[in-house]
Amino acid sequence: VQLQASGGGLVQAGESLRLSCAASGSVFRINDMGWSRQVPGKQRELVARISPLGTTSYADPVKGRFTISRDNAKNTVYLQMNKLKPEDTAVYYCNADITLMWNRPTRDYWGQGTLVTVSS
Repeated sequence: VQLQASGGGLVQAGESLRLSCAASGSVFRINDMGWSRQVPGKQRELVARISPLGTTSYADPVKGRFTISRDNAKNTVYLQMNKLKPEDTAVYYCNADITLMWNRPTRDYWGQGTLVTVSS
């Protein structure tokens, strides 16, 4: 199973971006999915998570600006980022808790990261 993230880029403050992350390969079940971000020299921080039924949670700095969603039929998670700020600049990583087979343990998989740069 691989997670492929896309949608990063360079935008100006106040603009929007939408990140996507698709899980490819055969899976039995995808549980929680999420987005985290990391700035060089700092720890990776959780941005948002979403359960299989759509329950969401957000880090305080992005509440009211970012929206996480998922399409279970496509095994894809999205992050709509509005009113972007320079402090949102980071590499964004998606992750998913995936069960490959019914009798196998759930594992945490990570995508490769996509760079978001917000200029002032």
